[in-house]
Amino acid sequence: QVQLVESGGGSVQVGGSLRLSCESSADIASSNCMAWFRQGPGKERERVAGLYTKGGTQYTVFYASSVDGRFTIAQDKDKRTMFLQMNSLKPEDTAMYYCAANWEFDDTCEVGVPSMHWGQGTRVTIPS
Repeated sequence: QVQLVESGGGSVQVGGSLRLSCESSADIASSNCMAWFRQGPGKERERVAGLYTKGGTQYTVFYASSVDGRFTIAQDKDKRTMFLQMNSLKPEDTAMYYCAANWEFDDTCEVGVPSMHWGQGTRVTIPS
């Protein structure tokens, strides 16, 4: 059973920064994708950023328009860890942040894909 463990959440002022980490128990180099999602109060879960590979080569980096230019997704495959650097944080970034990954052949990392593995989440709060 794959385990994904997030860390790094917290409460920071508007304009501040946080760095989220997601450590995997499985080899992330063999994954099809790894991604960050978030779910704000009263909102649906949304994809924030993702790294997508094909044939072991990264071919797509995704950012939601709401975070593009402020958030950066990265991986350290040797440490089996994915990161989300979040800068210029806004109150609307307040949410539970989840990491997810998929190792199933030809499957991807999007909301509703049943083969994805999820972490337990880490809370980010940006008071207005």
